[in-house]
Amino acid sequence: MAAYAGVDIGATNVRAVVGDESAREMGSHSRGTPRGPNGIAVTEAILDTLRAACENADVSPSSVVAAGIGSIGPLDLAEGVVENPANLPDTINRIPLTGPVANLIESNRVYLHNDTTAGVIGERYFSDRNPDDMVYLTISSGVGAGVAVDGNIISGWDGNAGEVGHMTLDPAGLLTCGCGYDGHWEAYCSGNNIPNYALQLHSEDPIETSLPVESGDFGAADVFDHAREGDDFAEYVIDQVGHLNAIGVANIAHAYAPLVIYVGGAVALNNPDAVLEPIRKEIEEMVMANVPDVKLTTLGDDIVVMGALASAITGGTGER
Repeated sequence: MAAYAGVDIGATNVRAVVGDESAREMGSHSRGTPRGPNGIAVTEAILDTLRAACENADVSPSSVVAAGIGSIGPLDLAEGVVENPANLPDTINRIPLTGPVANLIESNRVYLHNDTTAGVIGERYFSDRNPDDMVYLTISSGVGAGVAVDGNIISGWDGNAGEVGHMTLDPAGLLTCGCGYDGHWEAYCSGNNIPNYALQLHSEDPIETSLPVESGDFGAADVFDHAREGDDFAEYVIDQVGHLNAIGVANIAHAYAPLVIYVGGAVALNNPDAVLEPIRKEIEEMVMANVPDVKLTTLGDDIVVMGALASAITGGTGER
């Protein structure tokens, strides 16, 4: 029986799954993503994770016939590496991927994608509703999208198509994105940056709040929790985040004309109503053509790693 592997490389965790040709999971493993000292340390963690997944599946790495990789970016597809990832320390400037994985499994059938591209491959392969025109949007530590148009997965020449989190939503550029540029969607609405946006809003309008805005010692989860508990300022922050998310999704609808947008990532998965409802409510007043169906991903936290597995099985396309 042939074995295939999927690998998900995120800023927080590295995951690997081994499955058969029908995408039945045989074994998996995960661990935290190293914060240094360099990119080679991340590569070694990826290889160790894949070895452990193979061991749990009771197969040798050399019996894996193909592997798919869904990774944080930016990517260099020609070199098969991540270059200067925005959400890892500056000491991690280059993470080799396809070459080391190919050496481990003794196969050149290694398919590298941006993590959100792996996400849309996963949605096309596994979802009940998988039209030729669809988007997978992640709202997590960063913001990004995987896009399928006319049945084709859009990767771009360097693998970095779909970096919608770096659309400029605020021309005033009050907040700086992790990539170093100002005004990007990710700088306001990602899990890493919602607290910064809250502090900016509070500096403009110091509404009374139980959030520790003086110290700044709080995370995105705290903002959502306080909003659910009725904190007026936290509710205001979540309203503003929802408005910006709706603008971003409207931009995606106009750019790619998807029939459905599946949304995932930790921020959306942990707060589905607070994230999705403002988008659904507002985009009807923003989109001049077809208004896409906005749904929570069907695969939860597994979307990228299972999309990577589907890529391995299908030769990078996700088509069943």
